[in-house]
Amino acid sequence: MNSNVKLAVVTGATGGIGFSVAKRLGQDGYTVVLNGIQDDMGAQRVQELTAEGITAEYFGFDVTNEDAVNSNIKAIGEKYGKIDTLVNNAGGLGGRSRFEEMTTEFYRFVMALNLDSTFFASRAAIPFLKKSDNPSIINYTSNAGWNAGGPGAGIYGTSKAAVHAITRALAKDLAEYGIRVNAVSPGTIDTDFHKQIKSTKPEVFQSWAKNIMLGRLGQPEDVAGVVSFLASKDAGFITAETIQVGGGQALGI
Repeated sequence: MNSNVKLAVVTGATGGIGFSVAKRLGQDGYTVVLNGIQDDMGAQRVQELTAEGITAEYFGFDVTNEDAVNSNIKAIGEKYGKIDTLVNNAGGLGGRSRFEEMTTEFYRFVMALNLDSTFFASRAAIPFLKKSDNPSIINYTSNAGWNAGGPGAGIYGTSKAAVHAITRALAKDLAEYGIRVNAVSPGTIDTDFHKQIKSTKPEVFQSWAKNIMLGRLGQPEDVAGVVSFLASKDAGFITAETIQVGGGQALGI
């Protein structure tokens, strides 16, 4: 274990924003541990990063599984001796359901995907973050955390509002250890998250850009750049913040 190594752990990093974040942190000089549940894709992504000269490793586990998170984060932390940056990127819509028809199983699934995953990974990483000289956790919330989401996305919005709150709560709890905790709130980013509407109603997908001040959809690299900043020492006096990465979308036009 080389104490000069900077280690970043990125959950849900086999595609979309997560992979762009992992790549950017790798370019910043981090050794990157990618997490996911698609092991074939994880291996492929590690190969891609390695080809660019980035030191990367893949750990396959489900971030909603408490035991799996605990054992894997512990294994990562013990292998490298510390964790410098934890990016709780894993999460998602999980589907759509109005409250009247919503099953308890669906409710628990979406809350687990977005809130439990953030809690489990953060809790497990804290002992190893304490060993870093620039430790931080970066979470993901959403505009839906403020506006409660569109039709059928109400529980997604609820879960992301909880991530906004737990970001601040963790920041308060961990400040005495110098561990910073912030969040990004991506707007409409052109990833597979929107694959269904992009393939079935491309004109609707493209029209979303009209509601964004900067007149375009976001790219994964737009989010990765902000995560890179929040992880860096340049952000050493920033904690408990949520940064909107949406081209002004949150204000409407």
